[in-house]
This record gives sequence, C-alpha cells and structure tokens, in this order.
Amino acid sequence: QVQLVESGGGLVQPGGSLRLSCAASGSIFRINDMGWYRQAPGKERELVAVITSGGTTKYVDSVKGRFSISRDNAKNTVSLQMNSLKPEDTAVYYCYAEIKGLFSQTRPYWGQGTQVTVSS
Repeated sequence: QVQLVESGGGLVQPGGSLRLSCAASGSIFRINDMGWYRQAPGKERELVAVITSGGTTKYVDSVKGRFSISRDNAKNTVSLQMNSLKPEDTAVYYCYAEIKGLFSQTRPYWGQGTQVTVSS
C-alpha cells in the first residue's frame, strides 16, 4: 500500500547544510498536506514545516529563514532544505503526508525517520 520513504540525514558540522527528501508511493488518490516533524531524545515531537497541496508553507519559529520546504506533486515528493544548521536541530526527522488512498480515507502517513546530527 501507501508508504513514505525518506532519506538525506546524517552528521554535519554547525553551519552546514542537509537536504531531506521523502517519496510517497503506492495506491494514492490524492496527497493533501505534507511536512516534517522532528523529535529529540526526551523532547516532544515538533512540527517543523508543512506545505499544502497548493504550495502554502509554514515553519516553526526556530527554523524560519534557515529551512525551506518544497514539494513536487508530479513525483509525490517533499523535501526539506536545511541551512545554517545548529546543534539544537539535532533530532530524528519524520516525513508525513495526509494521503487519500485509492480505497481508503484520508489519513496521515509517516516515514521511517532519519537521524540528523549537528555536531563538531
């Protein structure tokens, strides 16, 4: 069925950049919002960025001006460009998408999570 596969995490020094990507596949009828969450150990899961099917974006204050979310509706992908990374950005990042399946109601789908570590 529908699945999200994300990639692009890794270890980067402060001030560096990473680009996370997430691809949705399966029996998809329509994808509504797509976005990225992150969770650090002992912390609440946090919505980092979201993009609607029409391209409207929103960001948590802590990443504004540094992160940029985008999507390719033809490829069913969403990406998160992360620049000027800080140690506080260290977390597991999860892709999500609200997807209407061919034979199912709209519901959230989640990627497997990818580790982003910002450290010198």
